[in-house]
Amino acid sequence: MQTFWDLSTYIIPLFLAIILHEVAHGWMAYKLGDNTAKNMGRLTLNPVRHIDPIGSILVPALLFISKAGFMFGWAKPVPVRFSALNDTKRDMGMVALAGPLCNFILGVFAFFVAILIQKYAPANLLTVWLFDTFRAFLGINLALCAFNLLPILPLDGGRILVSLLPKRLSVEFEQTERYGFVVLMTMLFFLPMLGIDVISAYMQWMMSGLMDLLSFFI
Repeated sequence: MQTFWDLSTYIIPLFLAIILHEVAHGWMAYKLGDNTAKNMGRLTLNPVRHIDPIGSILVPALLFISKAGFMFGWAKPVPVRFSALNDTKRDMGMVALAGPLCNFILGVFAFFVAILIQKYAPANLLTVWLFDTFRAFLGINLALCAFNLLPILPLDGGRILVSLLPKRLSVEFEQTERYGFVVLMTMLFFLPMLGIDVISAYMQWMMSGLMDLLSFFI
């Protein structure tokens, strides 16, 4: 019963968080001169256009089953043609930042709504479910924000770093993208088997900082 309850409060927030994350990338790219995502119909909340079998289903399921302590995933990356941006190097970073920033803003919204429900909503099964759902929405969005800010390509943090580094260093750093997925999977699933859980330590540190920042705003 508890597992069904947890699933019912996590599924919608997870899909909404990862879809809006990708839409934010596409919207920012569109505003900065690249209409690729718009032309491909990716500026939509239709989950069918965004679901990635590994990032949207398999990885969240494994984290849920393993009780990792945080939940995240990813959708199919929104296509961005960097050469079409007004300023390729600068705008690449802004497009990358749009996703995590969207998740942080959604986290602020979820935190605010959860507080209102806790303070003013009548105590019944529906309001308990709503509170747990918005609490999950808060946690998922902060986790997505934190994880995607890891300075590893192809994550958003890596793209932001490419945008900020001097030209020569950014070109050299871009060469690491070919190994990025292997590095991430190693850090997520293989190193913890050896007792080296770098990702969990990073996530706890980042999410604690984001919660402090969020509490400051609210």
